[in-house]
Amino acid sequence: MLIFAIDDELKTLQACTRIIREAKPDAEVFAFQRANKALEEIRKKNIRPDAVFCDIRMPGLSGLEFAIELKKESPFSKIIFMTGYEEYAVDAFRLHAQGYILKPLEKERVSEELELLNNPYQLQSPGLQVRCFGYFEVFFNGEPLSFNRRKAKELFAYLIDRNGDACTMEEISAVLWEDESDISHTKNRIRVLISDLRATLASIGQEDLMIRKSGWVSLRRSKVDCDYYRMLDGDITALNSYHGEYMNQYSWAEFTAGKLWAQRYDL
Repeated sequence: MLIFAIDDELKTLQACTRIIREAKPDAEVFAFQRANKALEEIRKKNIRPDAVFCDIRMPGLSGLEFAIELKKESPFSKIIFMTGYEEYAVDAFRLHAQGYILKPLEKERVSEELELLNNPYQLQSPGLQVRCFGYFEVFFNGEPLSFNRRKAKELFAYLIDRNGDACTMEEISAVLWEDESDISHTKNRIRVLISDLRATLASIGQEDLMIRKSGWVSLRRSKVDCDYYRMLDGDITALNSYHGEYMNQYSWAEFTAGKLWAQRYDL
């Protein structure tokens, strides 16, 4: 296993490196005082660390900025943030258990974090769960949700992609039937899809998930357990689970997939 440790304070970095080596004696551990130096090592030597223990607040490239850059270069590298500011980190970044550890590091905690890296990201259950990374899939209480129409599922995917924003009939028409010039005809199709989708959601007690107004429709984002939303909200486990694939079956999703690589999120 190849592990990077990054901290701008030399004594802290030395202590972190020692603890990591004690927790994982068979690992190669490289230490860096600057995140940009770690990125340079990855890019020039084409090496891919299995895990990176990284300070959150550093001069120059911050830990959060580094995390996004790292995922571009090495999608499968796991990120574990280190910080001495528990209240600051939890309030500002809303981090979950995996990917977050307090300084000074302890051997037991480092071992726990490294063990967690072997566990794939799972959405919370029971209830409605949406998976956007890879192929778009929807589950209810752990079982795949069945849609009566393929296009109804695609409409649901597009509403998820819009992140709670209102979507007009014209916009939906352009996305789901990009080659169709008869807008009035596609509007009728959309009305049928909306009705069908609402019936599907009602069958699992989730009818209030959709918001339908004259000329537009949207979803209540807060009621959806979704890996994409968790990543946007600062869930480092979700970030670690993203390997560059997003709603693979839909060509219109490529725009969001590109943004996920290029954009620096307000984590």
